[in-house]
Amino acid sequence: MQLGFVSAILGDLALDQVMAFAAEEGFECIEVMCWPQGPADRRYAGVCHLDVTGFGTKQAKQVKSLIRQHGVAISGLGYYPNPLHADAAHRQMVAEHLKHVVSAAATLGVPVVNTFIGRDHTKSIDGNWPAMLEVWRPLVKHAEGAGISIGLENCPMLFSPDEWPGGKNLATSPALWRRLFTELGSDKLGLNIDPSHLIWQQIDSARCIREFGSRIVHVHAKDTRIDADKLYDVGILGLGWHTAKLPGLGDVNWGQFFSALSDTGYRGPVCIEVEDRSYEGSLEDRKRALRQSKRFLQQFTA
Repeated sequence: MQLGFVSAILGDLALDQVMAFAAEEGFECIEVMCWPQGPADRRYAGVCHLDVTGFGTKQAKQVKSLIRQHGVAISGLGYYPNPLHADAAHRQMVAEHLKHVVSAAATLGVPVVNTFIGRDHTKSIDGNWPAMLEVWRPLVKHAEGAGISIGLENCPMLFSPDEWPGGKNLATSPALWRRLFTELGSDKLGLNIDPSHLIWQQIDSARCIREFGSRIVHVHAKDTRIDADKLYDVGILGLGWHTAKLPGLGDVNWGQFFSALSDTGYRGPVCIEVEDRSYEGSLEDRKRALRQSKRFLQQFTA
């Protein structure tokens, strides 16, 4: 496995600087964020380390030069919007940009694009399904044509009352993964698995990996801490009782997680995703978060 990190946490640095830091700290890869230019609509969104608009061979040559210079690979390109947003114009904008990300990955020779499948949180799962098929069938076809795998992250995107009750992502559980894989019917559709989201959903992450190992194309390493007192107060249907933490500082059983990954033969990238507010005070704090996470995870990936 190759240990890396998601570039969003270093959003105030240029791609060259991100790669230089990764090389200095001994990381093998980074997942590069490719949001459209413009303001972010939530934390960790809006970061653009690679502008995919008009991306061609000239831009690819420049990026490949950075890869050679620093000796750091690109594990995947990342763009995590809501492709099933209630507004049709927004859905169209997201889909078009996602196609640009896929095309840029193909031009670069990067095999994976990571994203969300999305959801209109005001509708049921079945109520979202027609729009999901309408949006995602052409996206999957585009990915197939480009030879790129799509890694669907499993975060429910349910963090505030505004996202209640459904959250803003459909691809959150084994039952839904099976349904998505069956109905979209493509071997280029896979998972970017993050165990932190499974913990608070009370889904056995090791069992998930053993069932869906052949579908895992990328891995995020993030932990979550369950606040038992808050959970007691508000119950499982409440909010605010799970908190994103660095790997090793929460309730993920990393030994079991990596045991399952190795059992399935996964040998791909494992990218640290820092969303721990305790390490957001400064750029140096965020760099320290990556160093600390790397030291912890190396016992499983080295």
